Amino acid sequence: MLEINEIFGPTIQGEGKLIGTPSIFIRLSRCNMRCKGFNVNYTTPNGELKKSCDTYYAVDPAFKNEWQKLNSKEIIKVVSKLEANPKIDIVITGGEPLLYWQNDEFQKLLKYYVEKEHQVTIETNASLDIDFTEDYQKKVLFSMSVKLSNSLETKRKRINIDTIKKVFSETSNSYLKFVVNKSSIDEIEKEILDILKNIENYEVYLMPLGSTVDEINDNSKAVINMAIKNGFKYSDRLHIRIWDNKRGV
Repeated sequence: MLEINEIFGPTIQGEGKLIGTPSIFIRLSRCNMRCKGFNVNYTTPNGELKKSCDTYYAVDPAFKNEWQKLNSKEIIKVVSKLEANPKIDIVITGGEPLLYWQNDEFQKLLKYYVEKEHQVTIETNASLDIDFTEDYQKKVLFSMSVKLSNSLETKRKRINIDTIKKVFSETSNSYLKFVVNKSSIDEIEKEILDILKNIENYEVYLMPLGSTVDEINDNSKAVINMAIKNGFKYSDRLHIRIWDNKRGV
């Protein structure tokens, strides 16, 4: 079984390489990080105040009563009711999806959509060890949002160079995505370049930190300038610009 936070769409991919592409999202629950440095304030169902990333409801076990346990066939059935076209993109996100990489139901889900010729994206922090043992796994697009020190997670926990290199060597079109805020941009630039010196043939997107339009606007110009300086690509966050941080769109 897989722990599912939400399944929604059709909508558009809001960030990264396929920004603007019609997609259906399958959001898995649980994560191996908390990323308190992203400073999204929220209240748990029991009234506790916390900070985390903007998908805290899929990360914090305090919300586990909202999560559903479904197998791959049940997930496919839900998605089939949402499909706007027979080849709409499928985005598997979280939480951290690669916590389920060894789960048979997770692999059945990947195989089904790859063999049905959907573009399948896994949005991951790329910190966990994985192996590619099947051809269909190599057809998945990995959007690797590697966490930096602004997440307040330890470097040892955040950075897994072996996994990043393995994804680039085993798949096509996968890419790195970094969240950047202007207040620590020099430190972040140094961190990113330090990661990249150990990797070949990479593609990098930079995104402004923020869970609101105002926060994105405040960071975006500095992020764009950093992208231009280093030959990276800039990714906006369209879902926040259009729907703010509303869930399920």
